[in-house]
Amino acid sequence: MEQNNAPAKRGRKPAPKSPAVNAGSSYKIKKKEVKKDREVYIFLTQKKGGIYFSIPQKNITVFDGETNSVREIRYCSNENSIYADEQGPNGIREQIVFRNGTLAVRKSQPNLIKYLTAHPGNIANGGGLFYLKDEAKTAVDEVEAEFAVHEAVGMIRDKSIEDLLPVAMFLNINTEQETMAIKRELLNHAKGNPTQFIKMFDNPTVRTRSAIMQAVDFQILESSNDGMRWFDTGGLIVSTPIGQDTYDVMTRFCLTEKGSEVFSEITSRLESIA
Repeated sequence: MEQNNAPAKRGRKPAPKSPAVNAGSSYKIKKKEVKKDREVYIFLTQKKGGIYFSIPQKNITVFDGETNSVREIRYCSNENSIYADEQGPNGIREQIVFRNGTLAVRKSQPNLIKYLTAHPGNIANGGGLFYLKDEAKTAVDEVEAEFAVHEAVGMIRDKSIEDLLPVAMFLNINTEQETMAIKRELLNHAKGNPTQFIKMFDNPTVRTRSAIMQAVDFQILESSNDGMRWFDTGGLIVSTPIGQDTYDVMTRFCLTEKGSEVFSEITSRLESIA
């Protein structure tokens, strides 16, 4: 047998295999937590002081619950305490300036945060100079407000006109116009205060008042400045005190135990018409 003395061919090394991917597997992308590095104070009246406004810091006193005494506070960047009686002789009082109505305070300035939190000008302390803007809460409020608008608009789009009429009547919208015209006016109210608008659909006052208004339109009830009466007999149901609205008085009456029987009679007559 002949020996093959030819040198062996050098083959390429096989490429490393890619790790198998399981098509059915899944992974979750984790949200990176961003640490808030500052708190923002917003000055309420931007007209004061023009572009720049400095908080008064002279003779600012607050009540300290821990010592049960009134103490002077002042902001010194080189002092840990905001209380003047705890600060050293080398404490340097610094100006606190709002620019264009805004002051950004870093978390590395805890003494400034403490000072602004305790300052009598803070709206949380009954003052009227500035307030702390909670950025996280603001974001939540904006998102929830946007969701509420979409929900309110969706209700107007999806609900039947029969379901929308009680709310329209409560809002004094002309219900004799075309359906789309009614919905257009409802949209204006919904966008103005979506949360309140949504609650109207489950509000017994809204349903009761709209039924009373409809009963007047169908001549079941008769409304006058001095009270609400049955249209057919003229019998007085409830009298209206001077300066009050008859519909409001009648609505409140029907929501009481005494007025529930009257309201049942009203709704019964309305159903017989339908």
